[in-house]
Amino acid sequence: MSVPSAETRRIEAGDLGLVVLEAGSGGRPLLVLHGFCGAKENFAETMGPLAERGWHVVVPDQRGHGETGEPAGDLEYSFDLYRDDALALADALGWDRFVLLGHSMGGMAAQFVALARPERLAALVLADTSHRNVPIDPELAAAAREVVSTGGMADLVKAMSEMEDPLATEAHQRLLSERPGYREMLDSQNLAASPQMWMSMSEQMFSSRDRLPELRQLSVPTLVVVGEQDRPFLDPSRLMAAEIPRARLAVIGGAGHSPQLEAPEAWFEVLLDFLGKVT
Repeated sequence: MSVPSAETRRIEAGDLGLVVLEAGSGGRPLLVLHGFCGAKENFAETMGPLAERGWHVVVPDQRGHGETGEPAGDLEYSFDLYRDDALALADALGWDRFVLLGHSMGGMAAQFVALARPERLAALVLADTSHRNVPIDPELAAAAREVVSTGGMADLVKAMSEMEDPLATEAHQRLLSERPGYREMLDSQNLAASPQMWMSMSEQMFSSRDRLPELRQLSVPTLVVVGEQDRPFLDPSRLMAAEIPRARLAVIGGAGHSPQLEAPEAWFEVLLDFLGKVT
């Protein structure tokens, strides 16, 4: 039996059409939110195997990213907006309850969904993310914001190639050297991101309030998963796993900020084990 393939389609949800990758239609619902300046393709390789095991997996290019882009006119990006987009997409899919997986910025948006509508979630996966602001050198952040405000994403991609990535790890560097086209994929995802989104969400991620007191009230089964080399997110992940009542922690060896790409077999095994316990 062949592994189901993921297909692309556009789904009208709220005020925009979200372009999604989808596999396993009719299975148990699993919505995946990618990270900052990421794209649906970051999870493409796990979708078929999940669909083969009975999951209906949908991964959108979130607003301001990838093929979805952004609606015309002024728009104030926020985690509340991404929360509403996720719920609107679930409604459009006809999902009353679903498992929600969020990676990095997507994991922060997933927390907003869980806190606002916990009854909609059968389970929650928080991957390489934080309950609070992401620590980053203020001077580096200010310099990046200046680049984007004056030259857009193309200038940022160029500048990033000439400076040290604060999230770079040994696992990330290994993937850059071993996987043909990986650097080009990341560059294309950055280039496709909206400068307006980048300016708004970078500021919010670096200055967001601490959500841990609210997360302590969650009763949703939760998996907190993080790469062992993902230093900015290791301690927040450990704390969320310790403080969210029904949470468990998985640290993926040999992985950095994107374990689903850097250590896919170990990441997938941990995810399957957790999903297998979701009723």
